[in-house]
Amino acid sequence: MTISVATESQLGIVQNLAKAIWPDAYGAILSQEQLDYMMKMMYSNESLSSQLRNNNVFLLAELNEVIIGFASYELNYQNSSFTKIHKLYVLPEIQGKGVGKELIYYIQNIAKNQANKGLILNVNKYNKAKDFYQHNGFEIADSVVVDIGNDYVMDDYIMKKSI
Repeated sequence: MTISVATESQLGIVQNLAKAIWPDAYGAILSQEQLDYMMKMMYSNESLSSQLRNNNVFLLAELNEVIIGFASYELNYQNSSFTKIHKLYVLPEIQGKGVGKELIYYIQNIAKNQANKGLILNVNKYNKAKDFYQHNGFEIADSVVVDIGNDYVMDDYIMKKSI
């Protein structure tokens, strides 16, 4: 498996992966209407370009010339010594094979090299990924309910990992 930094011209790949992964990740815990709203909010061309311009680095995970997952992170999140993992998604049929763990390890090494002291992320309280993050050294540090508009909220745990 290889991990590479995505260019702006590759953000369409991120969009297509999100469309393939999100129904599996969130279909049982969010309505279709909220899924559609959040996909537009987070994965439109404008949104992804804006994220890239605002210090988000996108990574693509590739296996046998097929892109199977992606992540995004931001060093020194909100002027702290933490790196925020904004996104980490792997195709459902590939989950459990170490791809997510490798993406975390890759981001962790970059964060460490930039003298960041830990990783931070948000995960939906009902998302099975919470267990994956705990298995990979993250601990629940707090919880937050974020109003994302259109009468929707993100009901998340904030998870942290020291590095």
